[in-house]
Amino acid sequence: MESCAITGHRPNRFKWKYQEDSAACKRLKKRLKDQFMLLYRQGVRRYYAGGALGVDMWASEILLTLKAQPEFRNLELFIVIPFEGYDNCWDARNQLRMAVIRQEATDVITIRSDDPFSPSKNYRRRNQYMVNRSDCLLAVYDNDRSIRSGTGMTVHYAEQKRLPIILIHPDTAVVSQLSAQ
Repeated sequence: MESCAITGHRPNRFKWKYQEDSAACKRLKKRLKDQFMLLYRQGVRRYYAGGALGVDMWASEILLTLKAQPEFRNLELFIVIPFEGYDNCWDARNQLRMAVIRQEATDVITIRSDDPFSPSKNYRRRNQYMVNRSDCLLAVYDNDRSIRSGTGMTVHYAEQKRLPIILIHPDTAVVSQLSAQ
């Protein structure tokens, strides 16, 4: 394995919402870091994150912190955004965080759509783009199929592509695996 796509919920889907200083959020971020370090030791050097609030942002910040360390210097982070301006309604603090991530990332890829009036298509295309270029998927997701979400659709798409999937439960931070069928 050489590459990994990352998916997960926005902050409003977590019990702690936007309170990143909560113990549960810190535990989840620690689990993400642990999984990234394990994947790196297994040869994964290229990571794709979708540039959204929540898991995408947290994972990107963690990966860039790792990349700054000499033992992780070969790490590459690609930010894949659905369209320019997707983050215009964010608060100034989160816009600044994403600007720093975009500046420090290996590259920023913008998905272009033939249909400018359907942003949801761009989000789906972004997620498919990341999965199509990856050897595995790391998802912060509880595997509850009754809740419709972009994260769930991305996990399902990766299953169709027969990618190994690492799941981190959003509430408990328990790690499990979905094997390629």
